[in-house]
Amino acid sequence: MNISSINLHRICRGVAAAIAVLCIASGTAFAQNTTGTIRGTVSGAGGAPIAAAQISAQNTNSGVQRNTQSNDAGAYTLVGLVPGTYVVTIRRIGNAPQTRTIVVQIGATQQQDFALTTQAAQLETQVITAASGVETKTSEIATNVTQAQISKLPTPSRNFLDLAALAPGVTVTEDRVNGNTRTVSAGGQPPSAVNLFIDGTSFKNELTQGGISGQDASRGNPFPRSAVQEYRVISQNFKAEYQNAASAVITATTKSGGNVWSGNALYAFQNKGMVQLDSFQRKNNTPKPDYRRTLSAFSIGGPIIKDKLHFFGSYEGNYQNRANVVSIGALPSGFAALDTVNLPQYNGGFTSPFRENLFFGKLTDEINDKSSAELSFSNRHETDVRDFGLFNNSQVAYAAATNNHNYNTVVQLKHNYFTGPWLNESKIDFSRFHRGFSPNGGTEARRVYTVNNTDYVIGSAASIQEYIQKRLGFRDDLTYTGFQLAGEHVFKTGLSFNHDTYDIDKRNDEVPQFHYSQTADAGNGVQTYNFATPWELRFGTGDPFFNTSNNQTGVYLQDDWAPVKRLLLNIGVRWDYESNMLNTGHITPNTGRIAYVDTLTRYMSLPNAGSPSGVNLFHPLDLNRYIATGDNRKPFKGAFQPRVGFSYGIDEANRTTIFGGWGLYYDRIPFDVAVDEKLKISNPTYIVHFAPQGTAPIAGQVAFQNSYLTADTATLSALVQQVGTSELWLMDNRYKVPKTTQWSVGVRQLIGEFAAAVTYASQRGTDQFTWNVAAGGMNNDGITCCNFPFNWAAHGISSVIYSTNDVNTWYDAVTLQLDKAYSRSSLNAFGWGAGLTYTYATRYLQGEDNLGETLAFPQSTTIKKHAANDEKHRIVANWITDVPYLFGIQWSGLVTLGGKQRIDVGCQRFCSNFVRGGFTVPGTFPYQNVDMRFRKDLPRFGRSEVGIGLTLDLFNAFNHINLGFYNTGNPLLGNGQPDPNFGKAGGVVTDARRYQLGAELNF
Repeated sequence: MNISSINLHRICRGVAAAIAVLCIASGTAFAQNTTGTIRGTVSGAGGAPIAAAQISAQNTNSGVQRNTQSNDAGAYTLVGLVPGTYVVTIRRIGNAPQTRTIVVQIGATQQQDFALTTQAAQLETQVITAASGVETKTSEIATNVTQAQISKLPTPSRNFLDLAALAPGVTVTEDRVNGNTRTVSAGGQPPSAVNLFIDGTSFKNELTQGGISGQDASRGNPFPRSAVQEYRVISQNFKAEYQNAASAVITATTKSGGNVWSGNALYAFQNKGMVQLDSFQRKNNTPKPDYRRTLSAFSIGGPIIKDKLHFFGSYEGNYQNRANVVSIGALPSGFAALDTVNLPQYNGGFTSPFRENLFFGKLTDEINDKSSAELSFSNRHETDVRDFGLFNNSQVAYAAATNNHNYNTVVQLKHNYFTGPWLNESKIDFSRFHRGFSPNGGTEARRVYTVNNTDYVIGSAASIQEYIQKRLGFRDDLTYTGFQLAGEHVFKTGLSFNHDTYDIDKRNDEVPQFHYSQTADAGNGVQTYNFATPWELRFGTGDPFFNTSNNQTGVYLQDDWAPVKRLLLNIGVRWDYESNMLNTGHITPNTGRIAYVDTLTRYMSLPNAGSPSGVNLFHPLDLNRYIATGDNRKPFKGAFQPRVGFSYGIDEANRTTIFGGWGLYYDRIPFDVAVDEKLKISNPTYIVHFAPQGTAPIAGQVAFQNSYLTADTATLSALVQQVGTSELWLMDNRYKVPKTTQWSVGVRQLIGEFAAAVTYASQRGTDQFTWNVAAGGMNNDGITCCNFPFNWAAHGISSVIYSTNDVNTWYDAVTLQLDKAYSRSSLNAFGWGAGLTYTYATRYLQGEDNLGETLAFPQSTTIKKHAANDEKHRIVANWITDVPYLFGIQWSGLVTLGGKQRIDVGCQRFCSNFVRGGFTVPGTFPYQNVDMRFRKDLPRFGRSEVGIGLTLDLFNAFNHINLGFYNTGNPLLGNGQPDPNFGKAGGVVTDARRYQLGAELNF
C-alpha cells in the first residue's frame, strides 16, 4: 500500500469516527436540500393542545406512509418527506379523525395546524380541502419550480435550468441557435458562485469557470428534464446545510416510480425554415444557413413490488445540425505569397453537428416502516464540432474546428432511517465530470493571416484540453424533533466528506501556430513581411499533465426554533475546509534555462521608476507571498459561516408573514486558476519572432525556414526553448477564499389563491479572485498602455501575471413576487396558474472590468467601483392556462422584460457610462422576449389511458430586436476624431422569431 493510500485510509477512518461521535453526541439534523417538511400543532376544544395524537402522511403516488405523534404541547413535525402530494390523517381516541391533502415541495416547510372536535366515539373521518403547498414561514428568498411549470412552460432546448430565471435576481444565458454556453448567475456574482444539487449531490464545477459542471462551454443540458420532479432556487439566505456557493443554490429532486406504471415520450423538431433572420442578418443579406434540431425524450416508472420497490428511468436526446459559413472576402492584390495560399478555397457552408444523450435511472426501496433506500445513475454524453466560420472575430476554416465534449457520470446510494423523533439520512456518491476539447481534424500547422484587420485561420485547431474531476463523496445528516425548551426545536447537524481527484491535460498551442501579415512589430519596430514568411510562431511544448487530489470536509449545526407558535428562528453555523484547493505543494523553480526566482529578485531590486509621462508602472511583489516553496501555501481553515433568519406570522393563520435573514457564505476558487502556475513552466507556450525574408535577424529574432511548417515537434521544441519566451504566472500563497455577506427583509401575503412577497435583498462580495499584470499600466489618458522598462525577454519571460483577491461586488435589490400555482378543476376541465417577478436592482463591481472576467488589466487597484450588468428593471412572468372553449387548447408562456442598463465605456476607471435604451412608466423595455406554447390534447379512445398531445412553440414570438455587443471602446478614433460607431450595437443578444413543432405521448 502506498503512502497516499495509507493517508486516505486514515482519513476515512477519521471521518467514520467523527460521524459516530455526531450520531451519539448530537443526535440531531436533517438534510432538507432534497426533501420537505410538514409541521404544526394539534389542538382541541378552546385551543387546548392535544398530546399523543397519531399523525400519518401517505404519499399518493408511491403509497409510502410516514408516522409520528404530537408532543405534550400538541406540536408535531414530519421531516424528510419526498416532495409530492400526501394524505395526512390525524387520529386520537375521543376526537373525530381529520384528513387533509397536502402538497409538499422540495426544501419547503408546510405549516399545517389541526383543530379536532370532541366525539364520544370515532365517527366518519372529517375531510378538509387540499392545502395548496404555498410556503409562508421561511427566512429564505426561494422560488419553487413545480412539475407543472417544468412540463408545460416553453423553453427552447429543454434545459430545466432555464426556469431558474423565475426566481428574483437570477439570470440565465440566452438559448441561441449558435450559442456556446448556458450558465446561471445571481446576486451580482459570476456564474462560478452558483451551486446545483440534484438529489443532494453537488454538480459544482471545481476545475473551471461556469459554476455547474459542463455548462461553461456547452449549449447542452446538465440533466434530463423529464427526470426532474421539481426544484428550488434559493437566491439568498440559504441555510447552513448548503455549501460551496456565494450567490444562489439550486436544489432539484428527481422522479420516482409510483404504484401504477406510466410513461411519457415526446419529440420536437425545428429546421431553418422555422428560424427567421435577425435584423443584422437581413441588413447584410445573409442567406439562411442549414439548420436542424430534434429533441426527444422517453421516461417510464412504476412498481416492481407495489408499495415497496419502485423504478423510474428516462432518456433525452438533443441532436443538432447547424451550418457555419466560412466567408473569406476580397483580398488585396499584389501579394504573390497570399495568392499562392488561395484562402478563398476554404469558403463554403459546413455542418456543425451537436450530439447529446442523457440517461437516468433510479430504484427506490421502502425497506420497512423505519427505513428506505434509493440507488440512482445518470450519464451525459455530448460532442460538439464547432469554433469555425466566424469565431472570435476571425474567419476559421472547417479543418481548424474543435470537438468540444462532456462525459459526465453520477452514481449515488441513499439510505433513510426514521424512528420516533429521529431521522438519519446518509448518502454515498461517485461522480466523474469530464470536460474538454481537441482538434476535430488533423495536426497540420495552424496559419493565421491578418488581412485588413481580419484574421483568416487555416490548418488545425491549436490546443487540447481535458479536465476530469472525480469525486467519492459521503454525507450524513441527522434530525431530532423531540426537544422542547422555551418552545419547539428542530435540531439539525451533518457532516460531509469528499475525496476528489483532478486529472488535467492542458496542451495549449500543441499545434504550432504561425502568424502572417503585411507588416508587423516583431520585437523591434514595424517591419515589412508581405505575407511571404510568418513574423511570429506560438508553440507549446513540454509536460502538459497535472494530477492531484483534494479532500473536502464540511460540518454544520442548525436549530429551527419556534419560541412561540407564530415565530420561527433559524440559527446555524457551517464550517468548510479543503486540503488542496489551489495546488498547495507548488514550488517555483529556479533551475534550467529560465531562473524564475532570480529574475523576480532582480526585478524587485530595480528602483521605483515610471514612464516619461509620470505614470507609475512598477508594481512591487512580496516575494514571500509569490514564490512558492512547497510548504508556505497553507489551506484556508477559517471558513466559519454563521447564518440566522426569522419568520413571524402577523395573524394566526400565517397569511401575513414578515421574514429576514443574515449570513456569511464562502465559495471556492476553481482549480484551473492554479494550473497555469505549473503548466506555464512545465508546458509553456513559447513565442518566437522571425525576421522578414531576406533580412538579417535583429536582437530577439531568428531566420525563418520553410521546413518549420512541416517540422516534427522535437525540431520546433529545440527552436522555441532556445530562443522563445513564455509567461510566468504567480499565485498568492496567502490567497483568500471568495465570500459574500447577505441580508434581507420582506413580507409575504396570501391573497386568495395567490402568494405575494415584497423583499429587500443585499449582497456584498469580497475577496473575489483575479489576475494582474506585474509590470505595465495605463498612460494618463486612461486608454493607451505602456510597459515598465524591464527586459523580461532577456530572461526568457514574455510577461508576469500574479493573482490578487482585490475584486469586490455590491448588489441591492427590491423584488415583488406574485404566484398562483397551476391547478385544474375536474368539473369543467379548466385550469390555470401564473407568476410574476419584478426586480429593481443595482450592481457594482470593483477590481475587474467585467464580472467573472478573472483578468484585471493591468491591475485591479486601478479599476474603481463602477456599474456592472446593471439592469435596473427586470420583469419575468409565466402563465399556464387551459381554454376548454377554444378547442381544448392549453396556452402557456414565459415573458422576460429588461429595463435600461448602464454599460461600461472604454476604460472604466477613466470614462463614464452610457445608458442602453430606456425605461419610463408607462414606456417600453429595451429588452423584450416572449416565448409561448400552444398544446392540443387529442381525444382518447374509449377507456384508453394513452394520451397524445401536439405542441407549437414560438420563441421570441413578437420578433423583438434585442440589441447587444455595443461599441464601448475608445470614443475617439486614432486621429482624435469622434468614433461615429461609438455606442452602437454590433449584434443581437437573442435570436429572431423561431417556431418548433412537437408531439407528446402519455401512457
